[in-house]
Amino acid sequence: MLTHIIVMNLLVPAVLFAMPRPWTRGIWRYWPYATTIQLILLWGWHSPPVLDAAIGSSALMAAMHISLALAAAGFWAAIIDMPAAGRWRSIFALLITGKLFCLLGVLLVFAPRALYGAMPLHGDGAAMLSPLADQQLAGLIMVVACPLTYVAAGIWIAARWFLTLEAQGRMNA
Repeated sequence: MLTHIIVMNLLVPAVLFAMPRPWTRGIWRYWPYATTIQLILLWGWHSPPVLDAAIGSSALMAAMHISLALAAAGFWAAIIDMPAAGRWRSIFALLITGKLFCLLGVLLVFAPRALYGAMPLHGDGAAMLSPLADQQLAGLIMVVACPLTYVAAGIWIAARWFLTLEAQGRMNA
């Protein structure tokens, strides 16, 4: 779970924010698709039969990590590229995505039993947590970390939006 959160919510946006903007021109138009694809992949990969299969196959695990990272790149590129007049769309996409990420985390935390088979062993080969405790910890990490990223991005976008509106207001006055 930490790998997904670090890649999807920290590494990918940081790389995209650091890159020059010209390559993203026009990507904002695809924000509904980017949002939907990211959510479908996240929920799809975390369905119990699919995640169990990925845990048992290094090729599927690699496909999961790569597809989630690419979906996050598309999502964040669309969010970053959003023109000033449409910044509400970015905030809407962040709100929807953040809520559904949190919902998945809450389901993992409050599930009455382990939804997934045995997770890989940690550290020196000794399992550190029971499968249910491991699942609950992963869900808790999602519930805490994901909203922080999305709220921070939403604040940054809203601040840019309001500063743009204020500058336009001064020019029109």
